[in-house]
Amino acid sequence: MSNRIETQHTMSSTSPAPVRRSGRRHPLATAALLVVGLLATGGAYALATTSATAETTAASEQMVEDGGKLFAANCASCHGLQGAGTDAGPSVIGVGALAVDFQVGTGRMPMAASGPQAEEKPVQFTQEQIDAMGAWVASLAPGPAVPPDRYLAGDGDAAIGAELFRINCAMCHNVAGAGGALTEGKYAPGLAGVDPVHVYGAMSTGPQNMPVFSDLNLTPEEKNDIITYLKYVEETPSVGGFELGSLGPVSEGLFIWIFGLGGLVAVTIWLTAKSN
Repeated sequence: MSNRIETQHTMSSTSPAPVRRSGRRHPLATAALLVVGLLATGGAYALATTSATAETTAASEQMVEDGGKLFAANCASCHGLQGAGTDAGPSVIGVGALAVDFQVGTGRMPMAASGPQAEEKPVQFTQEQIDAMGAWVASLAPGPAVPPDRYLAGDGDAAIGAELFRINCAMCHNVAGAGGALTEGKYAPGLAGVDPVHVYGAMSTGPQNMPVFSDLNLTPEEKNDIITYLKYVEETPSVGGFELGSLGPVSEGLFIWIFGLGGLVAVTIWLTAKSN
C-alpha cells in the first residue's frame, strides 16, 4: 500500500506542468507583417506605374509617328525626308522641339516664298500638330525642349530683365522691343504681343540673325526676367507722352527737326508776310 502511494507520488512529481499561454506575439511577427505590407504596396504601385508608362510610351510613339507624317507632307521638300536638309533648306537634326514650336507656331514655317528671312504670318497648324512635329524632330537628336510654364509666367524681376535686355537684345530689337532694321533686307521684329514661349524659343534657338542664348549664357530664370520686362514695357504707358513708336532718339530727333523747325520756319514766313 505504501509502495503504491510512493509510486503515485513519484509519478505526479515528475509529470510536466501544463504550458500556460501568455497571449504575446512572436517578436518577429510585427516585422514580418510590415514586410508583407510593403511588398504588397510596392507590387501594386509597380503594376500601376508600368501600366501608366506603357500608355504614355504608346501615346508618345503615336505622336512621333503623326509628326513624321506632317513633316513629310509639309516640310520635307526643303528639309529632307529625314530632316538632314537640302539645297533649299537647312538640317533640322538637333534643333529640338522648341525650334519647331517657334518657327511653325509663329507662322514663319512653312515659308510662303524665299526671301531674306522668314516672315511671321498666320499659323497653318493646330497646337497639337505643332507638338507632334516637334516630337518627331526631337526624336532625331537631342535639342532644346519647350520649357515648363514656370519659366514663361512673366513673374520674374523686371529690373534684372531690363538690364539683360539692354545688354543682349536692345542693339537689334530697340530698348523698348520695338524692333529695327538690319542689313541685307533683314530686320529684328517688334516684341509687343509676342507669346512668352516664342520669346523664350527665340532666345534659346537663335532664329534668323539672332544669336543662340543657351542656359549657360542666360539661365531659364534670367529668360523669365526678360519676359517679365517685355511684359512690363507692353503694359506700362509711356510717362513722357507720345512715344513715337518707341523707336528711340533718332526718330524723335527727326520728328523735332522736320516738324519743329519746319513749324518755326512756317510761322516766321507767316509773320513776315503779314507785316508786309
